[in-house]
Amino acid sequence: MSTTTHHTSRPGAGAKERTMHELSTLRLNLLRAMYLIIAVGMGSQIWPLILGPKMPEHMRGVVWSMLGALTVLSLLGLRYPVRMMPLLIFELAWKCVWVAAFGIPLWSAGRLDAGTSETLFSCMFGVVLVPLVLPWPYIFATYLKAPGDPWRRPSAPRTSGVVSLES
Repeated sequence: MSTTTHHTSRPGAGAKERTMHELSTLRLNLLRAMYLIIAVGMGSQIWPLILGPKMPEHMRGVVWSMLGALTVLSLLGLRYPVRMMPLLIFELAWKCVWVAAFGIPLWSAGRLDAGTSETLFSCMFGVVLVPLVLPWPYIFATYLKAPGDPWRRPSAPRTSGVVSLES
């Protein structure tokens, strides 16, 4: 029996029976664990700030809102760990950018304060753990090697003088 989805493994399928694109139950549960860590760990810190009475300055409010959305969408990752994988890639990407652009320069200059030290520690946690959970062969096959979606629909061949009103 052929499966229509290539995202999950068949029950009882051994590692040799899986295609390159199928993910093991262990990998799916590791992805779910990462979504749960983000939803609960980050959510328990960010949602009291969002719902609190204090109005943040403009960009801090933007960051809180973005992180709040990340925690909510992580809950969807518990149900759909493969479909929501771009969320984990985003989580890894923004933390790598912050560490490279701000964390390491501040650390090497000896200018880390309590807030930036805490952010650097949190980002390093994600920079180390998220790559361990992500299924890199699947990501390369799905997002880099597979053909992209078309930019536009192919146009229907024109017939001489006949215009189709159907679309």
